[in-house]
Order: sequence, then C-alpha cells, then structure tokens
Amino acid sequence: METLIAGITSITIPQLVMMLIGAILMYLGIKKEYEPTLLVPMGLGTILVNFPGTGVLTQVVNGVEQEGVFDVLFNIGIGTELFPLLIFIGIGAMIDFGPLLQNPFMLLFGAAAQFGIFFVVVVAVLAGFDIKEAASIGIIGAADGPTSIFVANQLAPKLLGPITVAAYSYMALVPIIQPFAIKLVTTKKERQIRMTYKAESVSKMTKILFPIVITIVAGLIAPISLPLVGFLMFGNLLRECGVLDRLSQTAQNELVNIVSILLGLTISVKMQADLFLNVQTLLIIVFGLVAFIMDSIGGVVFAKILNIFRKEKINPMIGAAGISAFPMSSRVIQKMATDEDPQNFILMYAVGANVSGQIASVIAGGLLLAFFS
Repeated sequence: METLIAGITSITIPQLVMMLIGAILMYLGIKKEYEPTLLVPMGLGTILVNFPGTGVLTQVVNGVEQEGVFDVLFNIGIGTELFPLLIFIGIGAMIDFGPLLQNPFMLLFGAAAQFGIFFVVVVAVLAGFDIKEAASIGIIGAADGPTSIFVANQLAPKLLGPITVAAYSYMALVPIIQPFAIKLVTTKKERQIRMTYKAESVSKMTKILFPIVITIVAGLIAPISLPLVGFLMFGNLLRECGVLDRLSQTAQNELVNIVSILLGLTISVKMQADLFLNVQTLLIIVFGLVAFIMDSIGGVVFAKILNIFRKEKINPMIGAAGISAFPMSSRVIQKMATDEDPQNFILMYAVGANVSGQIASVIAGGLLLAFFS
C-alpha cells in the first residue's frame, strides 16, 4: 500500500494532463479513425512516458544510468531519420503517378499549394521563434507527417512532439479544414466549373523513368532533400518496374505497418509534460493550422489566376488538392464538386494535383533544410 501511495503521489498535475492528452489521441484514432496507425500508439506512448520512474525512458538507478527502451528506439529510428525514410518507401509504393503523368500541368498546383509553408515561416519569425524553429513549424502545412518529422528533427528537435501531433492531426482533419478554406476564396459558380477529362494511356517505360528522373532533378535542385525524394521514388520504382511485386507489397503493408507502430511509440519521447506543456506548443498548433489553411488557399488562388488567361477554365478547387494529404484531399475535392453539381467529376485532375503535392512537399522540406540547416 505504501508503494501504491508513493507511486500515485509522485505523479504531477502536468503529467496527468499529458496522460489525458494521450487518452484523447487514442480516442481520436479509435473512435473517430483520425490517423489511427499513428495516433493510437502515440497516445499510449504519451501515457507511458509520463509515469515517473519507469523503464521506458533513460533513468539513473543507484548511480547507474539505465537507457530506456523508448530512448533506444528514438536514437535508432528518429535520431538517424530512419523511420520517416522507411515510411517513404511504403508511401512511394502506394502512389500511382499515372494521373499526374497524364496531366503534367498538375505539377504547378503541387508547387503553388506549398505557399502556406513559407508564409508561416515569416509569421513564426515575427512571433519570436528563431528561423530554424519557424521553418520546422511551417512544414506542418505540407500535410506530410514523415516530412514534418524529418525536417523538425534536424532543425528544431525540441519541438518535435507538438509538430508531429499538429501535422498528423491536421492530416486527419482534411475533410473539415479544406472545405472551410476553399469556400473562403471561391464562389458557388467557381466550384461548379466542369472539366472535361481525356484519359490518355501512360506507357510502362514512362512510369519507370518518372521516379528516376524526379530523383535526379531533386538532387540538382535541392540535394539535401534527396534522402526523402530518393526513398519515395524508390518505393514507386518497386511498384512500377513490374518485376518486384513482392517487394512492393511488402513495402505497402508489412514495412509501413511495422515502422508506423515504432514511430508512433517512439515519437512520444517528446510528449513528456516538461517538453510539451507550454505556450510555445499552443503557438505551434495554431501556426500549423494557419500553414495548412494557407497552403489550400494558395493552390486555389493560383488556379483562379490561371483562369484569367485560360479559355478552358480550371475548377479552382483543384488547386487545394496540391497539398500532400494523399488521397484524402482529392476525395474531399471531388465530394465538394458533386455537392455543388452531382454531374461534376474532377477526381482524376484532383488526384494528379494531389500526387504532385506529395513530391512538392518533400522538395519544399528539402529547400528549408538547404536554407536553414
């Protein structure tokens, strides 16, 4: 009984608050199905790391330092950037770049929808963050969890916890956030614009060459982004080459599942009460939301500008699909289109912009690292 009482009284109020946050993350993952592969293990991990005197974190026992299992995993998987890179192999194997190759023009929307990243970098600096912290906060707008982790771990490792929570939370909230952002800057008539889709076959050789060419171009434009781009494109090459189907399926399933479990648990090292509960965390979450909204708005506004000069108008909602949240964003755009006009089908254009956003967000992360690391 004395041991039980001592254990209970050793827990502080901030630690209890973090345990509650961990429970909320698990609730969102299980009940709401918001990014459950990450939020569920992260939620449980948050509870574990906020119990004092456990073996999950490094502690000193009888004058001897004993390394905790979470610290070991963190040093191996996140400290070395291994976990985010392995996840990118799986993501690359899942993506079909066919819709983008049929309409290469969609690459422009992937680039335009990164506006919010650089916008928030400026805002965060004005709010008092240093430039490396600001860059790490801005990348939340890419709606790309692994890229956010990769960039934040190099530029601002102390902010890794709140940045990861914000990045994955906003990815899960795409169906709520994007319609709001899009409707801010479009009219009903613009959302009803129809686009004629012309299906064009893409040769197998083109699909094989595409990841190779993108890797080379990224190496020339932003060499520091090459680990991210290279692993993403390697995964896609597994998918498209036609002779490594078994490896492609492994990357899409077993590899991603295992690494997601380890990543979710490991990232909770940065969810300790003394690291997470502060005004800075609140600002990061707010600025991350601003970055996400401005990314969507940037893509939409770019499409509206193009429409000034085009005879065949683009549905400006396509621009918002240029974020990296694949394929959720393209589905949201199609749903909004059919809500306004049941006969309006723009899904393939939205998918093209969406996969281009996957590439653009990685390159944007590489550019931030190149500028500020």
